[in-house]
Amino acid sequence: MPKKPSSPATCPCGGPSLAACCGPYLDGSAIAPTAEALMRSRYTAYTQGNEAYLRASWHASTVPSEPIVSQDEKLHWLGLEVKSALRLRQRKAESPDRDAVPDRDTVEFVARCKVNGRAQRLHEVSNFVREQGADGLRWYYVDGSFPE
Repeated sequence: MPKKPSSPATCPCGGPSLAACCGPYLDGSAIAPTAEALMRSRYTAYTQGNEAYLRASWHASTVPSEPIVSQDEKLHWLGLEVKSALRLRQRKAESPDRDAVPDRDTVEFVARCKVNGRAQRLHEVSNFVREQGADGLRWYYVDGSFPE
C-alpha cells in the first residue's frame, strides 16, 4: 500500500507543522538552537528548493560555488529519519556540564527521495559548527560523511 502523503500542516522534516517547526528558521524569524534543528530545517529547505537558506546555513569554508538545487532534476523528497537524536541526548545527559552547548556537533540521518522516479536513500553523518554570525551565535553545516 502506498504511503499516505504528509498533510500540508505537517513539517517536511516530520515535525508537527511547518509554522511550529522549521518555518521560523527558514523565514529568518528565529535561529536554529541546535545542530539537529538546523539539519531538519536544511532538509525542509531541500524539499522546498530553498537555495538561499541552504547557502546561508552552509559554513563559508565549504559552501559550494555551483548551484545546490537543480530546477531541472525531478526530485521528490519522501521523508527524514534522524538516527542520532537519542545518542545526542544521552551524550548531553552524561556530560559534566549539562547546560553547556558545544561548538561542534554531528547529526546522523537518513533522507529518502525519488530522483527521476527512482527511489534513493541518503545516509549521512553531518558535521556542524556553532559560530558568531551577524545576528548572534548560529549553527552552520560544514560537511558530511556517508557510512556504509
